[in-house]
Amino acid sequence: QVQLVESGGGLVQPGGSLRLSCAASGSMSGISAMGWYRQAPGKERLFVAAIRWSGGSADYADSVKGRFTISKDNAENTVYLQMDSLKPEDTAVYYCNARWYSVHYWGKGTLVTIAS
Repeated sequence: QVQLVESGGGLVQPGGSLRLSCAASGSMSGISAMGWYRQAPGKERLFVAAIRWSGGSADYADSVKGRFTISKDNAENTVYLQMDSLKPEDTAVYYCNARWYSVHYWGKGTLVTIAS
């Protein structure tokens, strides 16, 4: 099993930046990728970004390309999401995801609010 704990959410003004962190623990050897999803109030959970645990290639949703950057620290079992040029529509609960063999693990989420 894998446990995921997110941190770094908060209230930021439009145009600002935040960095989310996700610390993973447990059976790390089976992880192939980690990533971030978000869920806005009343909407479905959507993919934001993902990074391969070995190699580091990354994918992004079109809505965040050029503004968000996903990175990882394998030694610390941590994945990060640097979010720049934030917009009100980025407001959501952000969930960390780990793909462990064919199983997806989720963190409890961290709230990001973009408002002036």
